[in-house]
Amino acid sequence: MKRFELGPLIVALGSLVLLVSLFLDWYGDQTAWQAFEVTDVLIAALAVLALAAAVGLVAPELAYVDRRWLPGAVLAVAVLVIAQILSPPPSVGGADPQPGAWIGFAAALVMLAGAVVSLGRVSFSVAIEGREPQRVAAVDHRPPTTETGSAVKPARDTGATEPLKGETGAGSGPAPRARPEQDR
Repeated sequence: MKRFELGPLIVALGSLVLLVSLFLDWYGDQTAWQAFEVTDVLIAALAVLALAAAVGLVAPELAYVDRRWLPGAVLAVAVLVIAQILSPPPSVGGADPQPGAWIGFAAALVMLAGAVVSLGRVSFSVAIEGREPQRVAAVDHRPPTTETGSAVKPARDTGATEPLKGETGAGSGPAPRARPEQDR
């Protein structure tokens, strides 16, 4: 069974979406790479850092970045993206934010939520396991039953079965009396 914590997976997903959003239009017809001077490189570097920390939390054998970097990187990404939306760079000439900026903003919020979930005391995880039929000892070791549902114990010598003590089988007990037929 493999358990995956949900918080780091959310951070990783948000980081990937943020990296993709940098190639979309942020202001007018300019991408983040065209509109910003240094901020785009900082956002990309912090998104990669957060992605590496999240991967390290999911798969400890791939932990190249200490998990302590995760909250700082995610918080810095959120602050940078929010600052760029509230105060656009002068090179865009007062253009309104386009879908790339809003996708980047949403990705930063998703990363922030994932970091809170991954570092909080409450843990959400997904367990992935193969399904095998479960055997229950009480069911596997019960004696066979008759047609009426009463349990029988095997006879020792002949292999035939007889009802258990206190149970009545289909053929045990007195035979039912026949009703006398009335002539009319």
